[in-house]
Amino acid sequence: MKLFPVYPLFDIRPVRGKGCYVYDENGQAYLDLYGGHAVISIGHGHPYYVERVKAQLEALPFYSNSVQNELQEALAEKLGQVSGCQDYQLFLCNSGAEANENALKLASFQNGRSKVLAFRKGFHGRTSAAVRITDNPKIVAPINEGFEVVWHELNDTAGVLERLAQGDICAVVVEGIQGIGGIYVPDPAFLQAVASACREWGTVLILDEVQSGYGRSGAFFAFQHADIEPGLVTVAKGMGNGFPIGGVLIHPGFEAWFGMLGSTFGGSHLACAAGLAVLEVIEREGLMAHAEKVGQYLMQELQSFGQVTEVRGMGLMIGASFELPVSALRHQLLFEEKVFTGSASCPNTLRLLPPLSLSREEAALFLEKLHSVLKRMPKTKAA
Repeated sequence: MKLFPVYPLFDIRPVRGKGCYVYDENGQAYLDLYGGHAVISIGHGHPYYVERVKAQLEALPFYSNSVQNELQEALAEKLGQVSGCQDYQLFLCNSGAEANENALKLASFQNGRSKVLAFRKGFHGRTSAAVRITDNPKIVAPINEGFEVVWHELNDTAGVLERLAQGDICAVVVEGIQGIGGIYVPDPAFLQAVASACREWGTVLILDEVQSGYGRSGAFFAFQHADIEPGLVTVAKGMGNGFPIGGVLIHPGFEAWFGMLGSTFGGSHLACAAGLAVLEVIEREGLMAHAEKVGQYLMQELQSFGQVTEVRGMGLMIGASFELPVSALRHQLLFEEKVFTGSASCPNTLRLLPPLSLSREEAALFLEKLHSVLKRMPKTKAA
């Protein structure tokens, strides 16, 4: 049996990781400025994380959600404490797409509507409903055409408010920072206006913090820079530092009943142990403030590169745009300078999503390697 093709594969086989580095089967080190799609939040092989997960694996890795699980309760309490969303309830699942599926279901249960307002360049997952509000028609199958999506441009305040005033939108779904689209940041005033209009018209505001959450922006959630209170918040990626876990934070104003949501594997003992370890490390090591500080340094330095046309982002969620596609640049960074970086749906954007523990020295090393590659590239203004 062969594997079904998913992504084009680089000819590299990582076998272990430590901090902000991964190592291949030959012992070659690679500086990780991508974190496996923003999943590695506290660094590869963090000793406390490894200890907590190993201990839980030896004790009880899994039992179903038909019994009490004090680790779920501890995770919900700790997440509320560290994030500041203490009044919310937590539904646990396994991925970001699954979190967004359940958030859409909750929103529709809440107001009985079926139209969703989503944004160009947005990405919310590949499952049935989540892919419908993802701005990539190539991955939407005919079976996904289950409800009406109203599309708008990010930060189009007037257009969104006018559409919400019709009173028939179930939910507005927006990323705290658009990730795959190329690191586009919602304007705080835009989010505030949309949040106010959602309250006025009975529309549920869903903040997709799957990629931008868990301290990556310098705040726990990126929407907190706008000082708003969404109805639902979806999380995953950095939540488990590599262990599959996701969740929906549910505002106390939502009605709930047994059977509304469910999951076989969501919130397993092992997943919760991983999630608790991540939160404890973020808190103890001050990784949110650290990410903000190192991210500011990276963004400032990138803006001084003559080949860079624009730098976008917050904290350690950064997009650097060039005049030409960055595929050759990424290839040289990986195979010549041994640095992992990410791409975006915009081919001219280099996407940086390193572990929140990235040091200033490691950031400086990346900049040095980037400068070296750009010097060797053809004499254009772009990579």
